[in-house]
Amino acid sequence: MTADLGILLAATLLVNLPFGYWRAGLRKLSPAWFLAVHAAVPLVAGLRVLTGYGFRWSTLPIFLAAYFAGQLVGGSLRRRRS
Repeated sequence: MTADLGILLAATLLVNLPFGYWRAGLRKLSPAWFLAVHAAVPLVAGLRVLTGYGFRWSTLPIFLAAYFAGQLVGGSLRRRRS
């Protein structure tokens, strides 16, 4: 893994932390919940395009893992705080 890919994965995780935090306080499958889950997609896609990674099947699994890890960690931070 190259250094810039690692930075991009870390950015993906960090972008999703506040959305995961928000999602954890919402009723599951409500419109706001769907927005909290999907709102970061354009941001992450923009980061990938700006850095030249775009869409690659080879990096998709690790980006999905970073995306959902950010959602899960953000949600656990909210639950821990409550």
